[in-house]
Amino acid sequence: MSVITLDPDSQIAITPLLGLSLAELTAWVQAQGQPAYRGKQLYQWIYQQGAKSLADITVFSKQWRETVKDTPIGRSTIHHRAVATDGTIKYLLQLQDGQIVEAVGIPTAKRLTVCVSSQVGCAMACTFCATGKGGFMRHLQPHEIIDQVLTVQEDFNERVSHVVFMGMGEPLANLNNVVKAVQCLNKDIGISQRSITVSTVGIPGKIHELAEHELQVTLAVSLHAPTQRLRTKLVPTAEHYPIDDLLDECRDYVRITGRRLSVEYILLAGVNDDPKQAAELATQLRGFQTHVNLIPYNPIEDADFDRPTPRDIKAFVDVLEQQHIAVSVRYSKGLGASAACGQLRANQKLEGNG
Repeated sequence: MSVITLDPDSQIAITPLLGLSLAELTAWVQAQGQPAYRGKQLYQWIYQQGAKSLADITVFSKQWRETVKDTPIGRSTIHHRAVATDGTIKYLLQLQDGQIVEAVGIPTAKRLTVCVSSQVGCAMACTFCATGKGGFMRHLQPHEIIDQVLTVQEDFNERVSHVVFMGMGEPLANLNNVVKAVQCLNKDIGISQRSITVSTVGIPGKIHELAEHELQVTLAVSLHAPTQRLRTKLVPTAEHYPIDDLLDECRDYVRITGRRLSVEYILLAGVNDDPKQAAELATQLRGFQTHVNLIPYNPIEDADFDRPTPRDIKAFVDVLEQQHIAVSVRYSKGLGASAACGQLRANQKLEGNG
């Protein structure tokens, strides 16, 4: 169970209820002197009806609701909402301690995907990332991750089918809480683990640790360069994790889980988009199951990078395909809603709204 707030009178830690299983919620209501069947009612109101406080749960008596009114369910409030012309909606969510995180709802004809954050800020300091420029504040607790999915689901009034951990933060730096959130999203909200993607820039040993949890999620590794020298320039923390060691750990992940690896590669004009670099990338990835997602760069303020031309993108793709590397180009949704990770949050702070 996660502990996030303090009762101002007693200073006793209060555990938010969101993220707890049916068995845990049943145990909690029984500890409050209520019959066990109340646990199932509480579970349904939290996960199916979107209760944001115990006062919302009208099947409980007013007297008992008054008794437990200080116990938080663990929901955020929408601080800001930006809608793009393609229907993508980016949210700034205010947490209980006042911190702000981003979540994104990405609709298509057949699915609704939520891009969730795993930390407030990020310590990886990637040179092309708006979140990294803001620094690291803290890890998100499981209920704060799950809440992002419920918020988007409720706002769209549509069932979420896919979740990607590609928002603010480095998920594997917050691995235990991310794993708990994935398990809840799967068991309690009903999202298939195979429809959940966890992205990482790579932390030594953490990919192997994730594999040991025996989840069926897709692992996406943000590589962004075919060589250690260039990768260290783009991702400063890569200095402590040689690319050969990272890829060896990725091969172990594929062997242990039987799941294909997704490789994220942001294309930066004149930096990592040369056909020769595509050939180097193909060499690095040869010999195990991978799929490369090429992501043309979304420009942000204070970053010295540009988006490559369509011609250069095609040339890069052609080389990978000639080397029999599975590849697709992923154009970011919601370009009118500050599409780059952390960009809307940064912009709102600059405008004095954050």
